[in-house]
Amino acid sequence: MRTPLVTVILPAKDAGAYIATTLETLTRQFDDPTALKLVAIDDGSRDDTGTLMRRYAERFPHAEVIVNPRPRGLATARNQGLAHVEGDAFCFLDGDDWMQPQRLAVLARSLQELDCDFLRTDHVTVKGGARAVVSAPYPWRGTVASPRSAILPENEPTMVDYPFAWAGLLHRRLIDEGIADFTPGLFTAEDRPWIWRLHLQARSFAVVDAPALLYRRGVATSLTQVRDRRQLDFVRAMGEVLDLVEADVEADRFLPKAVWTVLALSSRHLVRARRMTPGLRAEMRSGIRSLLGRLPEAEASAVLARLDGPRRRVLAPLLRTVGHAA
Repeated sequence: MRTPLVTVILPAKDAGAYIATTLETLTRQFDDPTALKLVAIDDGSRDDTGTLMRRYAERFPHAEVIVNPRPRGLATARNQGLAHVEGDAFCFLDGDDWMQPQRLAVLARSLQELDCDFLRTDHVTVKGGARAVVSAPYPWRGTVASPRSAILPENEPTMVDYPFAWAGLLHRRLIDEGIADFTPGLFTAEDRPWIWRLHLQARSFAVVDAPALLYRRGVATSLTQVRDRRQLDFVRAMGEVLDLVEADVEADRFLPKAVWTVLALSSRHLVRARRMTPGLRAEMRSGIRSLLGRLPEAEASAVLARLDGPRRRVLAPLLRTVGHAA
């Protein structure tokens, strides 16, 4: 049996309402079914997610189903999948999303032709009956470039602001070089340090056109919708982004972008925290205060002056407590 061209890493928890659609679309990615390997991770589901994974695994010549008796989180589940990659290419897919036919065949050809470390694509959001294309924030298509060239400018959306792990295809050499893994145990914002690591440490990438990945918005079980303590992992994730940038040989160049991202996302999480319980809200504010305290005062002040009024007002009280002018 031939070695698969692409390994699909599919972690899911309680995705029974959607995952059959997700898995069905994987059967339409290649004319030759041996070209795809499925690595499905049932991350402590209490519904029929695991049953559906095992049922569909029988339809793929290359397939493995990993079962976690208790949820270990998306980051850890994806890392579990990385250990089972076969072939030269791999991608991630969430249990409530799906792909148009031949997406992976197109991406596999592009990765081989361009011979780069990873590819990124646009995606389509789906909410109810509405669909919208979200473009990867990079102007050149089908052109190989240094991932560092796509980090700046700091005050505009760039590729590090487009962290979606499922929006592309990656070469397995990123696994061999230790760049592809996620921070174990992160339950949210796990893709933030991941995307920064790719753009700081990989050698080459390209944004390409391909059949769409469709991203389902507004799913009740999504961590973008919940308000429990898993959201506190945002602080740890953004702390790791700062660690990565500060350790880089071009730290001075990229630190303003990291500071901008920390401030912008912190303002969003402070607003979201208003809907948390008082105890969790206090923990979130304390964590963000510590995060803001790490920011160099000059860079933080410069970025703050360029943020819009609402975000400055949200951040001002905490910035004053860490000695930054607001």
